[in-house]
Amino acid sequence: MRERAKPRVLKQPGVRRAELIDCAQRLFLAKGYERTTINDVIDVTGLSKGAFYHHFRAKEDLLEAIAERFARQAIEAVMVVQGGEQRNALERLNAVLALSREWKVEHLPELKAMFTSMLRPENARLYHRIVDAVFGAMAPSLTQMIAEGAVFGVFDVVDAQLAAEALLWLGEGRRALLVQTMQMAEAGRLDEGAAMLLRRLRAEEAMIDRVLGLPTGSVQLVGSLDYLKLIMAAWVAAPVAVAG
Repeated sequence: MRERAKPRVLKQPGVRRAELIDCAQRLFLAKGYERTTINDVIDVTGLSKGAFYHHFRAKEDLLEAIAERFARQAIEAVMVVQGGEQRNALERLNAVLALSREWKVEHLPELKAMFTSMLRPENARLYHRIVDAVFGAMAPSLTQMIAEGAVFGVFDVVDAQLAAEALLWLGEGRRALLVQTMQMAEAGRLDEGAAMLLRRLRAEEAMIDRVLGLPTGSVQLVGSLDYLKLIMAAWVAAPVAVAG
């Protein structure tokens, strides 16, 4: 007897779209953005070309969707803080930084996979698109927070938008050092790497304090050296999860 064709699984458009984005993200990280084709995504998902093109017109649209997802995740912490109890601008800024640290600790395996994959040369386009999307999403909320702080005398800034951009790019600027210190930790030089990274973070804290017109020690990017060493040790020990 002839084998019956598998029945088509009907799913809501939003669910199907999310599955395609998940699949594309995994393939981009595993093979590299430039080396992944639309046919690769179609083959893995088992969809027809028509079903794929119903949701996305080109590979660039998948890249855009992945970047938009990261951007939405980036502003979730800001929205939680803004919707909570009444706090001044500095307290809200430190709360956002604390939530960001907590989220990273909870998702170390996924972040490890993302971090190591996105820094490969073949993923440069993916990496920069995501960074641009996250910055674009974060900048307005951060600018508003700084502007409100200036109005109420918490911050002393000349230009809130420029201050927000400076804070965002300051964090991005530590990427090379972060790679170096994590490599040191994985090579058994955890104490040395943690001390190097802590010096950088303390310097960033001091610079942010100056940009925002705050007393030294106001902004808290990281806790103690022991806390940083625990996080780095957990990073080294974390299994590399399949991102997506």
